[in-house]
Amino acid sequence: MKIRSITYFCNPKYPVEENVLRKAGKFLAEAKSAYEAAGYEVQTVRLATIPFPRLLGEEHIEKLPALTRQMADLVQSLGIAYFSLGPALPEMPRSYEVLPDAIFVSKEAFFGGIMAEKTRGLHLAAIRACAEVIVKCAPLEPNGFANLQFAALANVPAGAPFFPAAYHDKDKPAFAIAVESADLAVSAFENAKTIEEGRNALTTEIEKHGNKLTDIAQSLRIKFYGIDFSLAPFPDDAHSLGNAVEKMGVLKIGLHGSLAAAALLTEAVDRAKFRRTGFSGFMQPILEDSVLAKRAAEGTLTIKDALLYSAVCGTGLDTVPLPGDITVEQLVPLLLDISALALRLDKPLTARLMPVPGKKAGDETSFDFGFFANSKVMALDSSPLRSPFNSNETLQIQKR
Repeated sequence: MKIRSITYFCNPKYPVEENVLRKAGKFLAEAKSAYEAAGYEVQTVRLATIPFPRLLGEEHIEKLPALTRQMADLVQSLGIAYFSLGPALPEMPRSYEVLPDAIFVSKEAFFGGIMAEKTRGLHLAAIRACAEVIVKCAPLEPNGFANLQFAALANVPAGAPFFPAAYHDKDKPAFAIAVESADLAVSAFENAKTIEEGRNALTTEIEKHGNKLTDIAQSLRIKFYGIDFSLAPFPDDAHSLGNAVEKMGVLKIGLHGSLAAAALLTEAVDRAKFRRTGFSGFMQPILEDSVLAKRAAEGTLTIKDALLYSAVCGTGLDTVPLPGDITVEQLVPLLLDISALALRLDKPLTARLMPVPGKKAGDETSFDFGFFANSKVMALDSSPLRSPFNSNETLQIQKR
């Protein structure tokens, strides 16, 4: 198990108060040293701010690209690997429109876009705005890689340390831990004779690390939100959540039985006692998981399968390669389904979708990125919505 990120949350104000960022850099360096001294590999340290529309206000929203460049220069000088300026907000429609230009500025900058909120409901106009961001970002790089920096968010609260979902909602700083821990699930079921034996072993390991990580956090000087113990993978089989599912007895993830496995793995995280934040569940990023990428390429694992598993697990749809000619009208129904699922089940879900320019369903991907396993472009079974769904209503969906 590794620490994927130590994420520092703050309000840098606008104009940016550089002292706030210097304090962030100092804290993150100290925290990284503390966790490394305890034997954990820390892959990155990151910074997340309050949503950029609240930083800039309506009158300055067009300055987002300039703010992004300023933040990129500052965090780089402070040894911070990545930063999130939070999500575009439904009450400020122009905040979605400026995102592609800001994403173009820096590969270290991450953003979100709110689609649905527990208190205010599902925003059909915001769903369309997120689809437009995805389509506009796709050609920014030849392989569609710019969409790695954007996620559409449904019912995602502040304080989640995984990017691009991370944002803050307070003035005082805090921090949280995101882990890369799919290997714990693989190990738990490697030689387990029963599902219960494997699940108990996984819960025990999560609790052990969760308590150790929390003890270290309490020795530091700012508020600790907790740990997002999502079973995040790395693209080799030893760190593949898809591999863990198959170790449980499912021949190939995507076949029937996979939903039960996803539910059991997520519930193993739920059983563990630790200070939690964010998603803390089964994470299924297609391109970040060697087995998921393989099964998607075979056609065994489909987008509908991944959406189905989102009903019992963690984060939603992540790093999904789509045809390059995908349209806004085809993306909107998928984002609508994710938003409705998040509100009805009262859980956070995200969509990080990656149309690949020039490629169609079934074509091989060719990403040159250490955190990706190549796969094939996945087909999206979607057609434009008709009236009355193709409106700009805000819909209330009560949780079950």
